[in-house]
Amino acid sequence: MTTLFRTNAQHADFIELVSQLDADLAVRDGRDHAFYHQFNQIDQIKYAVVAYLDDQPCGCGAIKQLDPKTMEVKRMFVKPQHRGKKMAFQILNELEQWAAELGFDRCVLETGYKQPEAISLYEKSGYRIIPNYGQYAGVANSVCFEKRLKE
Repeated sequence: MTTLFRTNAQHADFIELVSQLDADLAVRDGRDHAFYHQFNQIDQIKYAVVAYLDDQPCGCGAIKQLDPKTMEVKRMFVKPQHRGKKMAFQILNELEQWAAELGFDRCVLETGYKQPEAISLYEKSGYRIIPNYGQYAGVANSVCFEKRLKE
């Protein structure tokens, strides 16, 4: 059974999962990794979720305030051996619920075209493509999404 635990970016299991995510992204992004990595530091993240299966950390995600009404979804990752079990959906749903509880109206996020499974997750979860925002504006490999939490 999957258990979700709300924490912050200082949690040891979250830090370890993020290091595995960064290693995966370094391969996928290749020469572009340094550009993206600068925007993925976790020191400012106050809201993180770690997923456990049989008491073992298997996945994570986080939200970070972007503006007074918007949370940005960050650091979504599920270990390869646990993919295909709907764990990412559960983590994303928990993050959205948490953002709504905190009074935010929407979530946005950026992912890369080299992460087709992430794009599929977000589309199936009700996110829609929006123009690239902030530091991702004009970045050809980036695709940005939005989901309204309150209708």
